[in-house]
Amino acid sequence: MRYVSTRGEDRGSGFREILLGGLMEDGGLAMPADYPRLSTTDLTAMRGMNYRELAFAVLRLFAGDVPERVLRELVEKTYTAEVYSNGRAGEDAEEITPVRTLEPGVHLLALSNGPTLAFKDMAMQLLGNLFEWALTESGETLNILGATSGDTGSSAEYAMRGKRGIRVFMLSPYGKMSAFQTAQMFSLMDENIFNLAVRGVFDDCQDVVKAVSNDLDFKRQYRIGTVNSINWARVVAQVVYYFKGYFAVAGETGTPVSFAVPSGNFGNICAGHIARMMGLPVRRLILATNENDVLDEFFRTGVYRPRGTAETRQTSSPSMDISKASNFERFVFDLMGRDAGRVKQLWRQVETDGAFDLRGTAEWAGIGRFGFVSGASSHQDRLETIRRTWERYGVMVDPHTADGLKVGMELREEGVPLVCLETALPAKFAETIAEALGRAPERPAKFERVEELPQRSVVVEPDAGVVKEFIRERVAG
Repeated sequence: MRYVSTRGEDRGSGFREILLGGLMEDGGLAMPADYPRLSTTDLTAMRGMNYRELAFAVLRLFAGDVPERVLRELVEKTYTAEVYSNGRAGEDAEEITPVRTLEPGVHLLALSNGPTLAFKDMAMQLLGNLFEWALTESGETLNILGATSGDTGSSAEYAMRGKRGIRVFMLSPYGKMSAFQTAQMFSLMDENIFNLAVRGVFDDCQDVVKAVSNDLDFKRQYRIGTVNSINWARVVAQVVYYFKGYFAVAGETGTPVSFAVPSGNFGNICAGHIARMMGLPVRRLILATNENDVLDEFFRTGVYRPRGTAETRQTSSPSMDISKASNFERFVFDLMGRDAGRVKQLWRQVETDGAFDLRGTAEWAGIGRFGFVSGASSHQDRLETIRRTWERYGVMVDPHTADGLKVGMELREEGVPLVCLETALPAKFAETIAEALGRAPERPAKFERVEELPQRSVVVEPDAGVVKEFIRERVAG
């Protein structure tokens, strides 16, 4: 498997190169030169696999330059009931991503049983083990620069803490995460973890990461890598649970299944798009946004118009308070027939005009073949969905999962099973749960009173120069 850039200038990298590199040198994102296609026979063979077997079967198609023995060992080390239990036991824990049926035809795929109670753990734990292996092999070090709106940061830090040859510099929007999310990150005192609270919104953090990554001299000198979903390895690791969810619901029938996915940076649903392109029988990819509805606007109108900091709203599903979806470029690359020149032109339009408009183009006319539909959710929608899900099914969901459930239930089709992707446990968003249900959510014992632990972070301006100097001082020291 070779990888190309969505901007067209890098035409032949291997998996190990893009694993450690983040953005491609032309500023684009890594994409496989071709998607591997799975036959009906292949899918039948995968149907009975457990999560580890399924992860190996999918990942080996994309990581051809990682020895199969090594890849299998890393997968076996990562996806264990111990890592993904959070106090659960028995068969449910061994499932890693168990499916709960809410009512006939409506299911919830549990993705938040990892160390930080968020779906990001599903890929990040593997990424940490891949990084450590690759760096041990090469004798190099890596300085990870990331941006988080809430869950990526803690997932990355818990996956990388104490890893040999790795430092993590994580940017988060100052004062805009939940108290639980903030405490999860800022209470870590490991010497290789650095938290930078940026005066701004997530998009400002993301812009800084991209600006630093696009300084190729600095990137090479200080060995800058990423764990955001711009990292291909993280996205492809998320593909696995679409297969797992599909087989759990479709059973022996091979019927198409729809997935409802809360979306901010487009990474989670991009993994579903990849699974569909590989041949998984996905009927619809139902994209759900919160009040920051840039992606919903695109799929309804054909206009992609990222918002600035002033227009990005702070909501009760804060991990989706994003108005510039990095992974969206990967989908547009496929939508444009993999014409990197067109993609480059469209993003130049965003930079100069603030938007691009595909209405009236052949590509927009054919977008239906990719299976995307979308909708948006508000604070009141979240509260009502949390209440209804608790009263009707006895299941407590977090605000982001509630966004996905609300839109998924609106856009589901009769006779087509719907799988809603859970994105976090309710414990991470206690204030909203209390507002909806009048009670606090339960939390795993290891996170009791986490908000009271000492915290360590540095407040910085949204300035790439400031962040580069911070990195220089820590690396040199």
